[in-house]
Amino acid sequence: MIVVTGATGKLGSLVVKALLERVPASEIVAGARSVEKAADLKALGVEVREADYARPETLAAAFAGAEKVLLISSNVLGEERVAQHKAAINAAVKAGVKLIAYTSVLGADTSKLIVAKDHLATEKAIAASGLKYVFLRNGWYLENYTENLGPALAHGAILGSAKDGRFSAAARADYAAAAAVVLTEVAHANKVYELAGDSSFSLSELAAEVSEASSKTVVYKDLPEEAYAGALIGFGLPAPIAEMLAQADICAAEGELESESRELSGLLGRPTTSLADAVAAAVK
Repeated sequence: MIVVTGATGKLGSLVVKALLERVPASEIVAGARSVEKAADLKALGVEVREADYARPETLAAAFAGAEKVLLISSNVLGEERVAQHKAAINAAVKAGVKLIAYTSVLGADTSKLIVAKDHLATEKAIAASGLKYVFLRNGWYLENYTENLGPALAHGAILGSAKDGRFSAAARADYAAAAAVVLTEVAHANKVYELAGDSSFSLSELAAEVSEASSKTVVYKDLPEEAYAGALIGFGLPAPIAEMLAQADICAAEGELESESRELSGLLGRPTTSLADAVAAAVK
């Protein structure tokens, strides 16, 4: 049995659907903070169990009988996030889980990203637990850009602080499919995968792609880190998230989010989703 935590989230729901292409629904459990919100997954034939990182007492029952668990990282930041992950790891150990896969971040052990320390701490906790593991070090998502093109199209500008930095991003569905592969094959235990798109792009190139797909002129406007964070807060993002994204752009300018790894397309057995295809689908 495979348990997917965070199964009602954007990544988790895609993992469940990717798993359904590889194993029967009876072998999949969708762990969700709100069982009611997982009705669409239940309709696909998978079992739904409550699994709330903030309520560790729910995790033991969620993992009962599981052979493998996909621990999708919590959406809180800092010490609270690590504490939630450790509660899930402890529950997996007590449940007799044989393998835990974790959605980490590209270059977790060397990255300057603010979030990298949370992911690295989680990786170390998993390694110390004695469980077999797979670390899925996901790069940036194409959807970080394509899901929010409305303001860019309305104002003719994409904002950021990345200068000419490049992003080796891939589609969320690509990362989900890779997770399904490692959860259903036997050759991945104790592996660390650096997962990234096959090609990289700058934010200026992103703007050009959006212009091409939409037939509207969109340019990239580079801002100082604090100004970009302020703009994101103005768009309604919580300050910690805005500051994290702005700092990520600074890291991108230093090459932190570009990768020559082809491990993602290797797991998929196909090329990763291109920027052009992702943008074209977003502006339809």
